[in-house]
Amino acid sequence: MKRTWPIIGVKDVVASSRWYLSLLGLEPRPPGHDDFDIISDDDDTVLVALHAWGAHGEGPPLQAPGGEAPGNGVLLFLRVDDFDATLDRARTLVARFETDPEVFLSGPDTASFTVRDPDGYYLTVNAIRPG
Repeated sequence: MKRTWPIIGVKDVVASSRWYLSLLGLEPRPPGHDDFDIISDDDDTVLVALHAWGAHGEGPPLQAPGGEAPGNGVLLFLRVDDFDATLDRARTLVARFETDPEVFLSGPDTASFTVRDPDGYYLTVNAIRPG
């Protein structure tokens, strides 16, 4: 088995962790560290890791955002089996949607919507339809 483990640079790991846990309907909990957290599904599949900008003096990608906006060139794409509930939670977390969840269809007739997380990353949530 192989899995990707996306790690994104964020300003506030605690706030970002709270946001992702809330959006995905996962149990609220404090992050693993003030400067790093892993958001995992109930089966421990890593969905996204959050890394504070400049923590630990890591290499260029995580030193700090330069003139570019965080999230430039990155699209986080999640598939969920509780799409309607995730959409309801998203409505409480964001001021606006980047794509209209009532109209936008992606793939084989599966509903999706796109929002921006607290650091400006695009996050597309796509419904998993029963096969």
